[in-house]
Amino acid sequence: MNNLCTPFRYDHVGSFLRPEKLKAARAAFEAGTVAAGELKAVEDECITELAGKLKAAGYHVITDGEFRRSTWHLDFMWGFHGVGHHKTGTGLPFHGEQAMIDDTYLTGKVYVDAHPFVEHFRFLKQFEDEHTVAKQTIPAPAQFLEQMIMPFAAENTARFYSDHEELILDIAKGYQKVIADLYAAGCRNIQFDDCSWGMLVDPRAEKFFDTDEAGLERVMEQMLHINNLAIEGKPEDLVISTHVCRGNFHSTYASSGSYDRVAKTLFAGENVDAYYLEYDDVRSGGFAPLTYVSRSKKVVLGLITTKSPELEDKDAVIARICEAAKYVPLDRLCLSPQCGFASCEIGNKLSEDEQWAKLELVKEIAGEVWGSD
Repeated sequence: MNNLCTPFRYDHVGSFLRPEKLKAARAAFEAGTVAAGELKAVEDECITELAGKLKAAGYHVITDGEFRRSTWHLDFMWGFHGVGHHKTGTGLPFHGEQAMIDDTYLTGKVYVDAHPFVEHFRFLKQFEDEHTVAKQTIPAPAQFLEQMIMPFAAENTARFYSDHEELILDIAKGYQKVIADLYAAGCRNIQFDDCSWGMLVDPRAEKFFDTDEAGLERVMEQMLHINNLAIEGKPEDLVISTHVCRGNFHSTYASSGSYDRVAKTLFAGENVDAYYLEYDDVRSGGFAPLTYVSRSKKVVLGLITTKSPELEDKDAVIARICEAAKYVPLDRLCLSPQCGFASCEIGNKLSEDEQWAKLELVKEIAGEVWGSD
């Protein structure tokens, strides 16, 4: 067991463009022309190659690229009892495009036995070494809760839970088990991916949640409560971070808005070690809300976009890091892309070479700002 902990000065959120052979294998599996074991063999091969590429690129954190998933969040929910899904007919509204991801909903009380992501991590962990640590990405408990209480899901959820608190307790209990099982498997770095806060900052948030401003305050308190409850009593050497995004599907987005509305709740109140924050364009607002980041928490600035292949101007990115340092000390700041490169299988609109060029840029800028590792 090594003692490396995320985040690093140059880091990444976790998902990567699926290689063509993996896309082909998954399509064949869905068509029924290859067996599950054959698909897994291709997944294993692609994850092995990804780990090697990340090490060769000089990165200290590896993930499985989310290569065994169709989406960044729903596959995790499907690993729980009481959760069902089917192919969507309408998709979710993103900017200029519908995200055609499975409709996911409750079919009963929520609980978990042996979650498949634990076995996924065991495979990844073998690639750790003295310079490299494995990170497990999972949707935040708040994201799970949001999926089940949004207006489109509320009526169905009410069939199984008469109030949100009971659902919160069941989801949190399930997360506590998964986190404990990941820890037993040797995981020391977990990242919560959380778009719920990205929805809450949007000017249309009241419409999204079918409530008023006071109601949004209650929703924020619920989101904070479930995240903190899920990690309550975690081992001291387990690092948990939160990544906040406003949607990332095929280079499109779902919401916009600065962190101002949620900063006091999220940055001051969530009991995590670090935040990976989307900051790649004006939709994320300024850095002033970072004044609420409490204690010694670190902030990973997502200043490099994964939504387009164009490389950012290094001087402009460095200037933004210096601006952020007015609110959080430079020694508590890090740099990464704003999100993953393929939150869903379809991936963003850039090539694998352009993906790696983005990561090289992150590393170069970090070297100029903070020096060597």
